[in-house]
Amino acid sequence: MDGHQFLETAVVFLLATVIAVPLTKRFRLGAVLGFLLAGVVIGPSMLGLVNDTEGVATISDFGVVLMLFVIGLELSPSRLWVMRRAVFGSGTLQVIVCALALGAIGYYLFGLTWKAAVIVGGSLALSSTAFGLQILAERKEAGTAYGRQAFAILLFQDLAAIPLIAAVPLLGGALARDTHAPDIMSIARVVAAIFGVIIGGRLVLRHVFRFVARAKSAEVSTATALLVVMGTAWLMELAGLSSTLGAFLAGLLLADSEYRHELESNIEPFKGLLLGLFFISVGMSVDLQLLYAQPWVVIGMVAALLAVKALLIMPLGRLVGGLTNADSVRLAAILASGGEFAFVVLNLAQQQRIITEPQRGLMVMTISLSMALTPLLVLLASRLVHERARKPDRAFDQIETDTPRVIIAGFGRMGQIVARVLRAQGIPFVALESSVEQVETSRRFGGTSLFFGDPGRPEMLRAAQADKAAVFVLATDDPEANLRTARLVRRQFPHLKIVARARNRQHVFRLMDIGVDDPVRETFYSSLMMTRHVLEALDMPPEVVEARIARFRKLDEQVLRQQYLVYDDDAALVQSSKEALNDLQHLFEADAAEERERAEEK
Repeated sequence: MDGHQFLETAVVFLLATVIAVPLTKRFRLGAVLGFLLAGVVIGPSMLGLVNDTEGVATISDFGVVLMLFVIGLELSPSRLWVMRRAVFGSGTLQVIVCALALGAIGYYLFGLTWKAAVIVGGSLALSSTAFGLQILAERKEAGTAYGRQAFAILLFQDLAAIPLIAAVPLLGGALARDTHAPDIMSIARVVAAIFGVIIGGRLVLRHVFRFVARAKSAEVSTATALLVVMGTAWLMELAGLSSTLGAFLAGLLLADSEYRHELESNIEPFKGLLLGLFFISVGMSVDLQLLYAQPWVVIGMVAALLAVKALLIMPLGRLVGGLTNADSVRLAAILASGGEFAFVVLNLAQQQRIITEPQRGLMVMTISLSMALTPLLVLLASRLVHERARKPDRAFDQIETDTPRVIIAGFGRMGQIVARVLRAQGIPFVALESSVEQVETSRRFGGTSLFFGDPGRPEMLRAAQADKAAVFVLATDDPEANLRTARLVRRQFPHLKIVARARNRQHVFRLMDIGVDDPVRETFYSSLMMTRHVLEALDMPPEVVEARIARFRKLDEQVLRQQYLVYDDDAALVQSSKEALNDLQHLFEADAAEERERAEEK
């Protein structure tokens, strides 16, 4: 590829990325799908703007190398120990069960050799870490029970990918020699190389980074990080192993070092760009002619992959992970597709002649389509379990308690603090929480007035004696559920004083529409406290800090009331915010002038 071709290819890549990725993210389908679609469009199968797929794949492989390094950095022993049950329990079972089932299907139904069945089954058992974590983050479900379980399983899959990648050249070498098992010398060389990198890294790397840190140069630090990654990958290739295994080991060696976060920040920009290039190269390698020629075979393989993994993951989530049926369905939707590591493993397997090029092409097409369907599966699963979520698997608790003065809806961070203060003062209350996991966790710490139930149901509120209480604390973290409950309480128990939690200003306005006075913004007061600490750290006198914070709080509350009158007019809101900023600046200037005058008088 000459200089002109390189520039032309780079422009095509960037243009395709700039168009495709924002479109897929706008429809909440994820950036990875955007990269894949961009690759399909510019590749040989469609427009043919880039035909040198092998050259692109060679460069893009560095993206996978850097991704493995960053994953290694995140797998500190202490973190793994905290999550050991979920990671090595659910994760191990998911990978083993799915790999055995998919490998057996490949061996008996598609005529794969046992070596190919091992590699194919193992690679298809892996899910997309990039897709899964991104979807959980976008839906704000990473902290839910099924989100934590998905993260743990994806973490183990990342670990399981390493021996799978290392096994490919071993099985390929055995195949080339027409033997039934890997050569003992090959295994010895692999083990020696791994231990050599681990021991050498422990003895050398920290001293190297300590020496480089004295230079106080960001460029040198970045170059050193890249040198460590690429150098370790190169050494592993010399030993006949995968470069990605070397990168992972390098990250693992530095996971507990004091340079971990600096390394991660230095590598992240390169990893994101090159990983995007990797997904584009995968999209370019998708053979649409195969889809046209064998549509039912491809569709059948995609359906089989999703169905087999989903049917195995759902009971695992229920029995091993302790999830509800609804959360098990969500977990299966996140993990049912293939993943990016499968592309790496299958490429290596084809290079080692364990599988043929047509087999690799068919599986790449299957995995790509399954990944493309993942966001849609998650949306479908969410809608399917929505009604079921309203009818939980476990019956709501029978509420038997003395007449409360306060009802608390939602027993998360905010509800628990309110409850602790009430309990310490002997004020009777009843707390309702719709999450079984939250109820069981809180009861371990003495939550005797806490009951499993939906505070948005009239019968639950009547059972909690809301008609005899004085205050209703609305502390649920779901804004829509929060609003539904507020409407119900205002309609059926109008005597209750509602103290409501609000996510943001728009949520405040909608609560005020219902008749809730002074909703509590969940981050407002903590932000004021943080601002106080910032001003104090700048050596402002305590009385000045107190005055500034009080001034801002008073003005912001006034502005909030004014904006409530026009909150459905975007232009008026923007103008109001600008005017409020100018007013605040003038008020601070006036306060500063008064403070100077008082200081001069003294």
